Amino acid sequence: MTDWDNIDAGEIAKFESMAAYWWDTNGVLKSLHDINPLRLKYIDDRSPLYAKRVLDVGCGGGILAEAMARKGARVKGIDMAEGPLQAARDHAAWGGFEIGYRQSTAEAFSRKHANEFDIVTCFELLEHVENPTSIVAACARLVRPGGDVFFATLDRNLIAGLFAIIGAEYVLRLIARGTHQYRRFVKATELKHLAGEAGLTCRNLTWMNYNPFTKRYFLGKTGRVNYLIHFTKSF
Repeated sequence: MTDWDNIDAGEIAKFESMAAYWWDTNGVLKSLHDINPLRLKYIDDRSPLYAKRVLDVGCGGGILAEAMARKGARVKGIDMAEGPLQAARDHAAWGGFEIGYRQSTAEAFSRKHANEFDIVTCFELLEHVENPTSIVAACARLVRPGGDVFFATLDRNLIAGLFAIIGAEYVLRLIARGTHQYRRFVKATELKHLAGEAGLTCRNLTWMNYNPFTKRYFLGKTGRVNYLIHFTKSF
């Protein structure tokens, strides 16, 4: 499989269509803005961001990348959707942040920038590609020995399918319809195995949950749908 075989044109088009609304905190990507403080805290608590060299893989319009830059990290972001990347560049320029955004696959970028980053983040990407193994391996190549890799994705189980697709897309309308495909969800056990084969050691697994009554997200030790997972690269 080549880099390009892992690119789904339909998925890219889906996110290209949202580019103009990426920084609308009450728009179609409201959920990303709502969970971003939790994601940022998870990363910063486990690997303080200040002065770190950070790469955000699948950065989209830069919501997480810019938040990490605010913490003092030296951030780069890569994505294959040019519309969201331009939204990220424009918003960073407006805010005075120097963030290097590039259109690239993780695989191609890893061949030129191996062992270059202290932290690599890859959030909400694995469930949108055909071959997550390739992305995990690329993230492992990109981080320096002893560095940290963070993933966030969806566990593949019946409850996750019901909540993430039926509940979130159709009932609560937290995200746009058609955002997810159940077959591409990645079980936490599978991700641990893939990461282990790439030379990464699991340090923590935390679940992200949603309370439909308070309309708030929170992190916990148990869950069945969204999870955040932290790895370090062996020396």
